[in-house]
This record gives sequence, structure tokens and C-alpha cells, in this order.
Amino acid sequence: MTETTGSTATPESGNPEGAEGADGTTPVDGEDKALSRRDRKRAKRSGGDGEKKSGKRAKKGVFARLALFYRQIIAELRKVVWPSRSDLINYTTVVVVFVVVIMGLVASLDFGFAKLSLWIFG
Repeated sequence: MTETTGSTATPESGNPEGAEGADGTTPVDGEDKALSRRDRKRAKRSGGDGEKKSGKRAKKGVFARLALFYRQIIAELRKVVWPSRSDLINYTTVVVVFVVVIMGLVASLDFGFAKLSLWIFG
């Protein structure tokens, strides 16, 4: 049974928590007390015995880490939705027009303040 976010069903029983016959916890490795699912995951993740990490979490060499880094970059770039040529032209036009308008506004304010200061301090 697959579990979705917010589901109250337990994978062991398939019953919602609190329903008859569903006890949201099961003993782990012959322990007397029952552990919650979160505690079982934490125990499994920590290894319990202090074993050396292996698999994805093992320490890798410099070149292996660099190769992984570049593979992840390429994978992310494949997910990018690149704009079409017409979209790019539209975006560029909007930016250039905006910059020209702001330049005109700043230049006119500068000219006005210069004239004002000459009139006052003349």
C-alpha cells in the first residue's frame, strides 16, 4: 500500500490509526517496547551499531565529487524552460525601453536641479 502525505494509514496494517486492530507501532528487533514509525526510521538511519557509512553517504574522492557536481548541473540545466526567440526579443525590448525611460527621467531631474541650484546660488 502506498502512503500519501497526511494519510493516517499505517503500512503494517493498512488501517487508519485509532481504528480497531490498528496499533500505530510495532516492536523493532525483539525490543519489548513499541516504537513509532518515526523512531524506527531514525534508528534505521543512524545504523544503531555504529557501522561505517556506505552507499550514497560514503566519503568519496575529489574527482568523484566533482563528477557528481557537474552531472547535477547538467541535470538541472535540462529542466530549464528556455525562452523562444520571439520571447527573448520581447523581453529585451521591454528592458531596453525601461532603461531608456529611466535614463530620461534621471537626466531631466539632473538638468532641473542644476538649473535650480544656479538660480538660487547664481
